[in-house]
Amino acid sequence: MIRTIRTLGAALGGLIGIVVVTTQPDAFRDAPGAGVVIIAWLIAWSVLGFSLLPYLTVVPAARVVRGVQELSTAEFVTAVVGLLLGLLMGLLLGSPLSAFPAPLGLWLPIGVSLFLGLGMVGLSVAKRQDLLVAAEAIGLVRRPDPEAQRRSGTPHILVDSSAIIDGRIAEIVESGFLYGTLVVPRFVLDEVQKIADSPDTLRRNRGRRGLEILTRMQKDSPTPVIIIDDDPPEADEVDAKLVALAKKFSRAVLTNDFNLNRVAELQGVRVLNINSLANAVKPALLPGEEIRVRVIQAGKEAGQGVAFLDDGTMIVVEGGSRFMDQDVDVSVTRVLQTVAGRMVFAQPRHD
Repeated sequence: MIRTIRTLGAALGGLIGIVVVTTQPDAFRDAPGAGVVIIAWLIAWSVLGFSLLPYLTVVPAARVVRGVQELSTAEFVTAVVGLLLGLLMGLLLGSPLSAFPAPLGLWLPIGVSLFLGLGMVGLSVAKRQDLLVAAEAIGLVRRPDPEAQRRSGTPHILVDSSAIIDGRIAEIVESGFLYGTLVVPRFVLDEVQKIADSPDTLRRNRGRRGLEILTRMQKDSPTPVIIIDDDPPEADEVDAKLVALAKKFSRAVLTNDFNLNRVAELQGVRVLNINSLANAVKPALLPGEEIRVRVIQAGKEAGQGVAFLDDGTMIVVEGGSRFMDQDVDVSVTRVLQTVAGRMVFAQPRHD
């Protein structure tokens, strides 16, 4: 796209140069080396068009599109209403202004319309909350009551940035284990955006994957996903803001952040922890059960071997180092639940 625009810019610049040469021949005819000057003139215009046209067309348009995409629904609606009001005011003022002699009569109405239109867009977006309150007061719109939502039985779950960039949230939602509405505060979305812009490659890839998953969920997920602008002024950190919103609207928090989990539980907020869900759905193994595993590495203690189940559960095989890179039948001896997850100890079965 940029190459095409640059090519068109070069052609347009060369055309402008030719027009100037043909309309002002005397300026070039008397110059020493007129042919060289004309060629240099045309090349200069072509280079200028090649360089500037993308910044006059594609680049501003891309910025406008990104800006519109970042607007919330309320901001977009108020911006459109403000633009229409500004253009209407410009139209009303344009009639008397057009009576001025040329060129004022031509340019003043256009300038006033642009000024009022853009000015009203900025004012309406900046004062959108007050405008919504006024519209609600006169009955034009009705915003949902958080308490009514809570009493209706439809859960609204606040989503933390850690759950978004983790990636498993999409599969959990698609499986049907989460129902109701997933609520993503804008300050959480901003945090994910910062992660996506991180200079660290791993963090940047995680952030971008999180944004892609969130976009896909908004379009295709059976569970609605909404973005809200609520931002508690009494809290500074993202975790504190989430907890404050959850307490205010009696909502649960979906996360896999251990610290946020503890802080929220201490303040009486329900937490849906993805890691806890993953541990809960792992198959339960009891002492005496027999399973077949593949020993892939040595354990910490002498003679131990380590294997893993499909769900990531670690199996420590006593005396399993001699079965390295082999499939072996083992008998479970004990199961330990640790902070990192479930750990199973076993020993090779003796036939």
